[in-house]
Amino acid sequence: MPTHKTGTAFTKPVDPLLGQAIEAWRTVRPTQPQMFDRKTNEYADFLFARRARRVAKHYINTAIIPMLCRKAGVPTADVRGNITSHRARSTSASQLYNSKEPMTLFELQEWLGHRTPEATTHYAKLTPNTLARAYNDAGYFARNVRTIEVLVDRDAITSGAAAAGELWQYHDLGHGHCTYTFFEQCQHRMACARCDFYTPKDSSKGQLLEAKENLQKMLASIPLTDDERAAVDDGQAALDQFLERLTDVPTPAGPTPREIGLPATPTFLPIIPVRQGPSGPDRSCSEAEPSC
Repeated sequence: MPTHKTGTAFTKPVDPLLGQAIEAWRTVRPTQPQMFDRKTNEYADFLFARRARRVAKHYINTAIIPMLCRKAGVPTADVRGNITSHRARSTSASQLYNSKEPMTLFELQEWLGHRTPEATTHYAKLTPNTLARAYNDAGYFARNVRTIEVLVDRDAITSGAAAAGELWQYHDLGHGHCTYTFFEQCQHRMACARCDFYTPKDSSKGQLLEAKENLQKMLASIPLTDDERAAVDDGQAALDQFLERLTDVPTPAGPTPREIGLPATPTFLPIIPVRQGPSGPDRSCSEAEPSC
């Protein structure tokens, strides 16, 4: 590449198709003499030359590129304006920056021949697909979402009793079940305060529920707050601090844990990590699978 407005002459790798096109042009183009380059005050060989004259950039953009677009059956303009030689350079830079194994900003700077990374940032535009891939790779929701088992009483649903207000959804807390419909919004879900929505498993009602035949076992995704995630990851010390902050926070039934009389060592909510499949969370995992 010859000396240009942002740097000196340099060598850059190109796609083999471009190299083949350049060689094909050289075979059909008559031999051209060296021409004076005003940027370096020296004589040089120019690729786009005809009849001992350089082909003007204006002619390339207003005649040659529109002609090639017509031959290819593509429009000569898009939402960003006319298709020009500089647009091709910008598009190539953006594709290299957003590819599956992209160039770094500094590699792209060298490839474009820029003096500073600041000039390169005008070309290195992230596409929505790249942003989506980066967001997915960050794994925020994979780290901050867990699942718990939920029992659904199908008899109550099919008979219409659920619509009439009868309980039909039971979140498995390990030591009991929570019947609060909006369980994922309850601040006490990680350490149940055992309010009126709570049913112990060892009670007659809990044993009757476990014995029901027409129950469907499902998994529900539960987003974790920073405090809850710390309790899951860091253990008892984080849980104790978490419980202390919840002491005077009302439960879904109304009373606070202090008013109910929260036990000193509450049982952890049996949360199952979400296993990510190719098309999202895998809903088939259970506590019997160690990989979950």
